[in-house]
Amino acid sequence: MNQRPVLRSSHATADITLLLEGTYPYVSGGVSSWVHQIIRGLPEFKFALVFLGGDKAHYGPMKYDLPENVIHLECHYLMESRPRDGHPQPAPKPSRGKAQVFADIARLHDYLRAPEGGLPPDGLPGLLVCTVARLGTSDGIRHEDFLHSEQAWEVIRRDYTRFCTDPSFVDFFWTVRSMHAPLFMLTNIARNLPPTRVFHAVSTGYAGFLGMLLSQQRHCPFILTEHGIYTKERKIDLTQADWIKDARETFGGGLDDDVSYMRRLWIRFFEGIGRLTYASADPVIALYEGNRQRQITDGADPARTQIIPNGIDLARFAPLRARRPEQIPPVIGLLGRVVPIKDIKTFIRAMRTVCNRLPGAEGWIIGPEDEDEDYARECRDLVASLGLEGQVKFLGFQKAEDVLPRLGLLALTSISEALPLVILEGFASGLPVLATDVGSCRELIEGNTVEDRALGAAGDIISIADPEAFARQALHLLTDTQRWHAAQAAGIARVERYYTQVKMYESYRRLYQSALQTSPEGT
Repeated sequence: MNQRPVLRSSHATADITLLLEGTYPYVSGGVSSWVHQIIRGLPEFKFALVFLGGDKAHYGPMKYDLPENVIHLECHYLMESRPRDGHPQPAPKPSRGKAQVFADIARLHDYLRAPEGGLPPDGLPGLLVCTVARLGTSDGIRHEDFLHSEQAWEVIRRDYTRFCTDPSFVDFFWTVRSMHAPLFMLTNIARNLPPTRVFHAVSTGYAGFLGMLLSQQRHCPFILTEHGIYTKERKIDLTQADWIKDARETFGGGLDDDVSYMRRLWIRFFEGIGRLTYASADPVIALYEGNRQRQITDGADPARTQIIPNGIDLARFAPLRARRPEQIPPVIGLLGRVVPIKDIKTFIRAMRTVCNRLPGAEGWIIGPEDEDEDYARECRDLVASLGLEGQVKFLGFQKAEDVLPRLGLLALTSISEALPLVILEGFASGLPVLATDVGSCRELIEGNTVEDRALGAAGDIISIADPEAFARQALHLLTDTQRWHAAQAAGIARVERYYTQVKMYESYRRLYQSALQTSPEGT
C-alpha cells in the first residue's frame, strides 16, 4: 500500500479529531471501513486521528491510505508501563498523597458502583471536575501518586477488604494497577493533542474516556458514536486471563490466570468508564434502536441519544448485479475477520452438512487471519478434521467487488454485531443473506417498520452457534429459485430506500456543522 506521509502542523487546527481504539487505520473492516467512509465522504472537514492500541506488537502497517483531509495522526499503545513524554523518568519516591483528592476519587467510585444511590450535592459534573479533569496534574493524582503513595495503597487495600471475593490480594493489586495505568497516559495525550474544535469518539472504553477528559479540559463539543456496545463486546471477547497476562507483562508479579472476580472487575471498570462517557457526550449515537435502548439502560440520557444507521455507496455495489451468473452459484461466502466473535467455526461445521446434501457446494471464508492467529489455525484444523479442504476455502482479504458477484449466499455467523456494513453490501450487490440474530441483523433482513417489513424478507435469521439450522436454511435458499429471487428483490429495495451513504453523510454533515458552530476556535 502506498501510504502518503501524515502531516502535522503546529498552525493547523483540525475540525474533527476522531478518537479510535483498536481500529482505523491499523485494523481493516467493520468500524474501520465506516471511519474511512466518513472521512472520504466529508472532504470539507479537516480530520485528526488519535489511535489507541494495546500492545504495539499486535499491529502491523496501516491498512488504509489516509485521505488528503487527514492532517494529523498519532498512535499510542496503552499497555506501556508509563506515560512517555520524551523526558527521563525519575526513580520512584514514596509520598503521602493528597487525602482529599483520593477521597474525591472514592466518591466517584462509589457512584459508579451504585449509581442508583444518587449523586453528591455537586452532581456528576462536579465530581468529574474535581477528579477526572485534574488527573495527572499537581492539583490531582499524579501517576507517581497512583503508583507509590500511601493514600493509593490505602485505597487499594480498603477496596480489597470491602469488595473483593477472591482470596488473592496480589491479583487484585496488579489488576487495579493494570486497568488504571492507561488513564494517566491518556491525560498526557490530552495535554499534548494539537488544536481541534470537535472531538468524536467511536466507542466508549479508553477512547471514550479520552473524549470525556478532553471535553472537561478544553470545553469543546464531544460526540460519541457506538457501533457495538463496548462493555457488551468486552464481556464476549476479553477473557480474564487476557487481562491478567497483560498486567503481568506490564508490571510483573506472580498472577494466577483463573480469577473470575478479576474479570468482573474489568467489566465493571469499563461500565463505569462508559457511564462517564455518556455523561459528557452530546449527542450519543447508536446505529439502531436496540443499541440506543442499551445505551439508555447503561446510563445515557435519552434526550441526548439518536440513531444514525450505516449507509453504503450504491453506485459502487449496484453494478455488481449485472455480473451475476444466470444460475445461483452453490457458494456461501462469509466476509469477515477470522476471530472468535465472528464464530467462523459454526460456519465451517455447517458447511459439512451443506456439502453432504448439495454436491459441488463451497464455503468461502473471506477476511484477514492475522488478528488472532491461534484461532485462525484452529479453524483451518477444523476444516481438515471434517474433510472439507477442497470445499471450504480461506481466501484472505479480498475486495468485495471481486467476490460478491461469485456468491450465491452471504453468511454471517457472529455472536455479536451492531449494524454490519457487509449485509448492506450484500443486499446492494443482489445477494440474499443468512445471519445470526444479533444486533440489527433481524431488522435488516426482515424489516423494521411496517412499511419496511412489507418489502419482504431478504434472507433468513438463525440462532447463534446452530450449524444445523444454518445448513438447513442455507440449503433452502440455494435450492429454491423463487424464494432466492424474492429475497434478492427485498434486499435491494431495503438498502436503496433506507441505507444509502448519502443519507448517512448528510446526518453527520449536519451534526459536525452544528458542533463547530458552538466550538471555541482552535483549542
